[in-house]
Amino acid sequence: MSQSVRRLTVAQALVRFLSAQYTERDGVRRRLISGTWGIFGHGNVAGIGQALVEAQDVMPYHQGRNEQAMVHAAVGYARQLNRLSAQAVTTSIGPGATNLVTGAALATVNRIPVLLLPGDSFATRVADPVLQQLEHPVSGDISVNDALRPVSRYFDRVVRPESLIPAALGAMRVLADPAETGAVTLAMPQDVQAEAFDWPEEFFAERVWHVRRPAADPAALADAAAAVRGARRPLIVAGGGVHHSEAEDALRELADATGIPVASTQAGKGSLRHDHPADLGGIGHTGTAVSDDLARTADLVIGIGTRYSDFTTASSTLFQGPNVRFLNLNITSFDAHKLGALSLVADARAGLEALTADLAGHRVDSAYEAEYRAGKERWDSVVEAAYAAPDEDARPTQTQLLGTLDSVVGDDDVVINAAGSLPGDLHKLWRARSPRQYHLEYGYSCMGYEIPAGIGVRMAAPETPVWSLVGDGTYLMMPTEIVTAVQEGINVNLVLIQNHGYASIGGLSEETGGERFGTAYRYRAADGTFSGDPLPVDLAANAASLGMDVIRAETVRELRAALAAARASDRPTCVYVETDPTPSAPAAQAWWDVPVAEVASREAAIEARKTYERHVADRRRHL
Repeated sequence: MSQSVRRLTVAQALVRFLSAQYTERDGVRRRLISGTWGIFGHGNVAGIGQALVEAQDVMPYHQGRNEQAMVHAAVGYARQLNRLSAQAVTTSIGPGATNLVTGAALATVNRIPVLLLPGDSFATRVADPVLQQLEHPVSGDISVNDALRPVSRYFDRVVRPESLIPAALGAMRVLADPAETGAVTLAMPQDVQAEAFDWPEEFFAERVWHVRRPAADPAALADAAAAVRGARRPLIVAGGGVHHSEAEDALRELADATGIPVASTQAGKGSLRHDHPADLGGIGHTGTAVSDDLARTADLVIGIGTRYSDFTTASSTLFQGPNVRFLNLNITSFDAHKLGALSLVADARAGLEALTADLAGHRVDSAYEAEYRAGKERWDSVVEAAYAAPDEDARPTQTQLLGTLDSVVGDDDVVINAAGSLPGDLHKLWRARSPRQYHLEYGYSCMGYEIPAGIGVRMAAPETPVWSLVGDGTYLMMPTEIVTAVQEGINVNLVLIQNHGYASIGGLSEETGGERFGTAYRYRAADGTFSGDPLPVDLAANAASLGMDVIRAETVRELRAALAAARASDRPTCVYVETDPTPSAPAAQAWWDVPVAEVASREAAIEARKTYERHVADRRRHL
C-alpha cells in the first residue's frame, strides 16, 4: 500500500509541522509553537520567509527589530504560560544568527523553551564561500551557528530534506520536556530550506506532547518526610520550579499544615503571597533579614525547584548551621542532587502534595513560628520605611518609586526586570500579590530583556497590565522593540529611570576597590576621568521618537499620577522619571563573592581586599 505524501519545500514542511504540535498538562491543551518571530535576510527570506507567507492561516508571524530581542520576547511569552507554549525565532545566516547567542543563553540558563531557526551556509557548497560564511581552515562543516551549540539544549543542522523529520521531532521532545527544556536550535542551510521533497502525510498530523507530573520514589519520599520530622529549624527555599509546575497552592498547603517558613529565590518570589504568615520574602545576597537569619541557623534546607545560584547561597556562605542538611525536590536530577542533598526527583506539585500527605499531623515548634513571624513583622517595617515618601513634591528615590508603583498596580499586574540595581531592591522589597506578578530574569540578568519580554508577556496574557522597569543603562542597550509594541498595539508600560550611569555596577565597583571607574554617563573631566557634567541625553524624547506615549514625572506626586495614567491607557506608554541618587534601599543582608585584587597600589582596593578576605573565610562546601 503506497504512503500518502505531500510535496513541499523543507521550510514549508517545517512550518506546517510546527503548526500541528501541542502540549497537554492536566487536561489543558496548548499550541507548542504558537507563532514565529522573524527578521529576514538572504539566508531565510526565500525559504522560511516564503513558507510563512503561505502559512499565515496556521502560523502567526511577528516582526522584530533585533534578533536577541526576539528571543527575549519569546522567553517572556513562554515563562508567562509556565513553559507550556513557546514561540519560534527565525533569522538569516551571519550577524542575524550570532545575535541569537545571548538570547539563547538566557533561555537555557533559565530553562525556558524557545525554538531558534537561523539560516545557515549552503549545504551543497556549490557557492563557496557564500556571503557571511565562516571559513574554518581545518573543519569545513563549521558555521557561525556552531556558536549556538553550548547555549542550546538541543542542536541539529538540517543538511538534507529527509533529516528534518528526526531533527524536528527531537526539537519538540526537548522543548516540551520540563526537565530538559531551554533554547533549541535547528540550523537551516539556505539552499536546503528551498529544496522540495515528498513528505509523508503523517509528519503533518496533530501531535500532542504530554507534559507529565512524575511522582517521587516512595522510598525517597519516606526518607524526606523523616528528615522534615526530625528537623527543628527547617526552611523552604522556593525556586522558579514552583511557578513552572503551578505548584503554588500545594506549597501554601504544606506551609499551612506544617508551619515551615518559605523564602524565595528571584525566580521563585510570589510562590506565596507576600502577606502569608510563612512568607519571608527573598533569600540570599538580595534577600530579607529574616530569611537570611533563618538560613544561617537552619538545620534542614528544603529546596523546591531551585538551582541554588550563588546569589541564593550568598556564594556558599549563607547556610552555616553546624549540622545543616539539604532536601531538594526538583524535576531535574542535576539540580535535585546539588549540595549533597537528599533528593526527590519529581514534579514540584506532585512532590509537594505527596510530602504534605506524609507529614500529616506534623508541625514545627510554636517558638520557631513565633520567631520567624516576629522577624517578618520587623522586615515589613523596613519595607514601609523604604517605600515612604515624606515629601510628595520631592524627587523620588528608587525605593520610593517602587512604593509608588506598589500603590498603583493591581494584584495580577506583571512587573518585569532583569538587571541593574533594581533586582536587589525588588527582591528585598516588592510585595508579590500573585504567582506571576514578579517577573525577574536573574538567571542571566541580561540588560535589554525587559522591553521585549514585556511584549511577550502581554502576548501571552493580553488583558494583563505589564510593567517593564529599566534604568538608563538597560534602556540604551535595547529600546528597539518599542517600535514592535507600537506596531502591534501592545500596550506595555515602560518605567524609565534616569540615574546617569550604571548605578548597580558603580556601587559594586566602589565596594570592591574599583572606585566607580567607567560606570557614570558623564563627560570627561580635565583629568581624563568620566567625572564631568552628566551627558545631555533625553531618553524620554527617544522613547517618544519610537512611537511611545511619554509622561514625564519629576516628583512623587507626579509619578503616582503618571503611573495611574499609564495603567489606564490603551497605548504603549513610557513613564520617565529621574530619581534621587541618595541610597534608600536596605543594605545587603548576605555576602556575594566578587573577587578583589590581591595586590594593588591604591588604598581603595587594598581596604576592599581586607573585607573580602574576612568574608571568604565563611565559605563552606556542602557535601
